[in-house]
Amino acid sequence: MANLQEYQRKRNFKKTSEPKGKVEKPNKKLKFVVQHHLASHDHYDLRFEWDGVLKSFALPKGPSYRACDKRLAVMVEDHPFSYRNFEGVIPKGEYGGGIVMLWDEGYWNLISDVKKPFVKTEMKIEFMGKRLKGRWTLVPFKENYWLFIKEKDEFENWCRPSLFTRSVKTGCSMSEIAKKKGKSKQGDWVVHGIEITSPDKIIFSYGKVSKYELVCYYEKAFHRMFPFLENRLISARRCPDGVLDHSFYVKHFDVNVNPGMKRVQLTNDKGVQKDYAYILNMAGLIEEVQLNGYEFHLWGSEVTRLNRPNMMVFDFDPDEGLGLVKLRQGVKDLKAILDKLHLKSFLKTSGGKGYHVVVPFTSFRSWKKFEDFAQGVARLMTQKWPNRYVMSMSKKERKGKIFIDWIRNKKGATSVAPYSIRLRKKPTVSMPIFWSELDKVKPDEITIDVALKRLKRKDPWADFFYIQQ
Repeated sequence: MANLQEYQRKRNFKKTSEPKGKVEKPNKKLKFVVQHHLASHDHYDLRFEWDGVLKSFALPKGPSYRACDKRLAVMVEDHPFSYRNFEGVIPKGEYGGGIVMLWDEGYWNLISDVKKPFVKTEMKIEFMGKRLKGRWTLVPFKENYWLFIKEKDEFENWCRPSLFTRSVKTGCSMSEIAKKKGKSKQGDWVVHGIEITSPDKIIFSYGKVSKYELVCYYEKAFHRMFPFLENRLISARRCPDGVLDHSFYVKHFDVNVNPGMKRVQLTNDKGVQKDYAYILNMAGLIEEVQLNGYEFHLWGSEVTRLNRPNMMVFDFDPDEGLGLVKLRQGVKDLKAILDKLHLKSFLKTSGGKGYHVVVPFTSFRSWKKFEDFAQGVARLMTQKWPNRYVMSMSKKERKGKIFIDWIRNKKGATSVAPYSIRLRKKPTVSMPIFWSELDKVKPDEITIDVALKRLKRKDPWADFFYIQQ
């Protein structure tokens, strides 16, 4: 029998704006809602209308559209039906304190014959939402613990749920919902549940770009950037005092400080274990920015297949004074070689002096083969056009030529992430562009303000993750 006593007992309605609610008359057409909840742990809340209340489950990792994934769903207390409209900030110190965003809403049907739904019985469900679509199964296995599993249907692998970062009700992001609370007494902004200290600190004197503006950029770029960050070890360039000359790289992170990161322990050639990490969600990215990490670099493999690299990067580093015409010709020469090998490649600005050409692969069998292939392509260019290109980092040998940097394709090496800000004199971005834009866009032309405008346009790398080669 539905009741809201536990829900109401846990909350102080003089402090929280959550609805006190009541048990209501059931509707014939059943509604559901999913709320993204950034509290002590970033998670999603899945709520089903049933018997006049919302039967509620916490999904620590959110939903997955992969039929093989079994996502944990923890059944919690019933919530009032009116909670389906709640979006806002639960005060710190209160139960569930944090930001709540309406991530999805719609209707659901029970498509299996179940006498007592939500009572330790497997349930097959059909969702008709904006983001949750198709058939799913809830399987009980221990006390209040269930598994939430996508069924094989026409919506299998339909999308990456993590790409949806705005409310289906208001269109607001987590940070925009938090900003409605205004500034704290210390003058620090709360963004995506993270207190951003010194938000007004100027990081780039060019354009007087503040730390808070960098946070806002990453929040808006997240939906495009995260597919590249997801499951890849990172390093970050931090600039704690706002002076670019004092910046430094970090590749071993304290995940106790940033719970939005996950630790991976690797053993080096000398048998020494080192901690690396990758970003789990937007909160992990924003927390690193809060810790003054503004520039992000990625491994060429994913954590689930660390020794099977799948993202090859060629960096064009021209000699000082070499013109854009010759630089762009170099990029075209590489593309011609890759085209002959029937390899699709993608182009982005470096945010500095050159361009990056990125080649996605299903996977290589080893780092050695990966490295050898990249080196072979660079060697072919230097042999075919010895007066244009070199494979050596030496500035003496680079005189009047372009260094084809293939060395980023070694195990443990990194390359700057697509959409990452670059810590240079100008607040530039390493921005994906169309091949047709090569002769139009300079390597350091796209600054944060330009990048934000481009994010509203068609994605130049839309099919990057669908290429099999």
